[in-house]
Amino acid sequence: MNKRIARIAGLLYLIVLITGIFSLVYVPSQISNGSGALTEVSNIHASISLFRLGVLSELTQYTAMLFLMYPLYKLLRPVNKHVAMLMVMLAIAFSAVGHKLDVLSLLTGNKLHHALTTDQSNVQAMLALAGYHNELLLSEIFWGLWLFPFGYLVFKSGFLPKILGILLMVGCFSYLADFFSTVMGIAMPSYFMLPAAISEIGTCLWLLIMGQKTKAHDKVGRVSPNI
Repeated sequence: MNKRIARIAGLLYLIVLITGIFSLVYVPSQISNGSGALTEVSNIHASISLFRLGVLSELTQYTAMLFLMYPLYKLLRPVNKHVAMLMVMLAIAFSAVGHKLDVLSLLTGNKLHHALTTDQSNVQAMLALAGYHNELLLSEIFWGLWLFPFGYLVFKSGFLPKILGILLMVGCFSYLADFFSTVMGIAMPSYFMLPAAISEIGTCLWLLIMGQKTKAHDKVGRVSPNI
């Protein structure tokens, strides 16, 4: 039963990662080229179908993340009930996708689009994109914070590799560092995010492929969940 829960968690985690990589990495790489907000709006015009797929993918990511918390909590609660509860509480899925829907409303043929000039639509779309990026940046705080209790539980579990737990906890500070460096206007090397990426992908694949060691979990399960 617990191995099945682990694999369900791994499958949901895989959905989170795949949709997240598509919507937050691949789509922006095709649309945003660092040439400014107006160019980004122009690129969205030219790749509107890809932009729509990105919106759907991001919504799927947030939904899968919410469902992921149940099997993870059930799996890791025997390790420490209170830390598992903290993990769930910190896994807040701020959805900034509403701003992308505003962009679609402004750039596609609907009543709002026809009520504005092209320049007005472009300016409003740029403002919506700025709001989206700001909310996404704010989300990084919680993308990082939930990894610390998650990593602690993985480290203490006995049925998941301790190195993944360590990397997850380090990944927490990677996200926080990225947030504060962006706010302060300091360029942070991309390799700072490697611990978070490696640990999340590694944990996902371990849960999905290996499940868990039942014997070790049974041993952990005898520990009081109120510790």
